[in-house]
Amino acid sequence: MTRPTPPDEARNLVVIVLDSLRYDSWAQARMPALARLGAVERRWSYASWTAPSHYNLLVGLLPHTSPPHVHASEYYKNDFLRYSDRLAVPDVHFGRMLPALYLPLFLRDTLGYRTCALVSMPVLNPATPLNCGFDSYELMPAHNDLGRIAGRLRFSGDRPVFYLLNTGETHYPYAVPGDDLGEWPRISGVHGVLKRLADDDDGGVFTADQLAQLRARQIRAASHLNGALERVFDALPRNTWVIVTSDHGELFGEAGYFGHGPIAHDKVFEVPYVEGLLR
Repeated sequence: MTRPTPPDEARNLVVIVLDSLRYDSWAQARMPALARLGAVERRWSYASWTAPSHYNLLVGLLPHTSPPHVHASEYYKNDFLRYSDRLAVPDVHFGRMLPALYLPLFLRDTLGYRTCALVSMPVLNPATPLNCGFDSYELMPAHNDLGRIAGRLRFSGDRPVFYLLNTGETHYPYAVPGDDLGEWPRISGVHGVLKRLADDDDGGVFTADQLAQLRARQIRAASHLNGALERVFDALPRNTWVIVTSDHGELFGEAGYFGHGPIAHDKVFEVPYVEGLLR
């Protein structure tokens, strides 16, 4: 299939996912780099686990505002129309993305973009169904090094580029490059996806003090990401639209749980969100 010639004014689009970062952890962290895009909002993820959340992102459904008194179909319609502003391409809407309804395919096969993904979490690896419509899709060697991702970004002048970037500094165990692995928090079982904080004697339950320390680690990791985000932003060409968000939040003892996934709780769905033309 011959790739179409992109629209003359089409912008690069970069979506950066700070895995598991809940909104109030962002609010306590120091991330002034995000001011280059605009004001950070509190939004809501469509899913509580990494893989389904990224599927929604790649469908084109970004974390929503949970507005009152609306018809869902109207919200979807208006949300897809926003891509005309983001891409600087007229007449982008839900109907044009059908039948596949998958943003990378639409950008590549309809608008002529180059499409790339650099992901950090193993559940997003290139063998998963998420790897559809991408020219390149790579699992990074470390789960927590956005700075390394910044060095891998490549842009060319012949066509606009779409990048999906996923990084795991703010995912359990909330570690940044250079941390001593011996000091990482550990729980037995499924590496922190879900642990009930009662009636469990296998050594995997955190105390209230430990949970507070884990929350502090996530805030620390978010603050660390400020420098890595600056490196990413500095690597992007002018006329790039950037979205920074999280795929879902995290629980640190609320309702007796730690983690995310099979838990329906506000703090699992509440995420930071900011977008804008890079300044």
